[in-house]
Amino acid sequence: MKRYISVLVFCFCVVGMWAQDMKSVFIAMPDVYIPQLESAWRKDLVDLYESGKEARLKNTMDGYSHLKQLTADYLLLQTTERSQVELKMLPLVNNTHIICMSITVEAPVADSRLQFFTTEWAPLEVSDLISPVAADWFLKEDADKNSDAYKDAIALLDMDLIRYELNPDNQTLTATYTTPLYLSKQEKGKVLPFLKDEPKIYTWEKFQFK
Repeated sequence: MKRYISVLVFCFCVVGMWAQDMKSVFIAMPDVYIPQLESAWRKDLVDLYESGKEARLKNTMDGYSHLKQLTADYLLLQTTERSQVELKMLPLVNNTHIICMSITVEAPVADSRLQFFTTEWAPLEVSDLISPVAADWFLKEDADKNSDAYKDAIALLDMDLIRYELNPDNQTLTATYTTPLYLSKQEKGKVLPFLKDEPKIYTWEKFQFK
């Protein structure tokens, strides 16, 4: 708890007491977080988007990056053909915010990594702001865990692939279990009866996703 409070105090001090919008946060992002796009190119993408044109530019990987959505507190960027970045500004107190970033790579099944930052791009500890969902959460509670069918199905889930998607319209985060998409049709048939139908939905509550 002391560590968590320290993170929040640090965040308040760094961010300051004024609001920032996603446009300025995105342009000011250190290049290391999106190496395919330098700051000047990110600004060009924003200018294209705001002018109503297709916000698509060639990137440093000889592919194209496409700014698909930009609001005051949300951004969706297709960085490469197989990867995308989502940014969401989340409120704290006194008009301060932090940034949640979800990086999703499809290789070929979607898998995401979450990161958190102040609006000046100082990294924050992920574990202080969310408890990442475990693969076990997606298993039905009433499944017969002693049955051979269950044991055979679980043996097929030998990796944890989870897609995290930020909602542009509210302060929720959806975690979808994508490991089954990696399996063959026959293997999916064995696994799906033991999996929940719905994803896990997190809601931002004051200082954390819960």
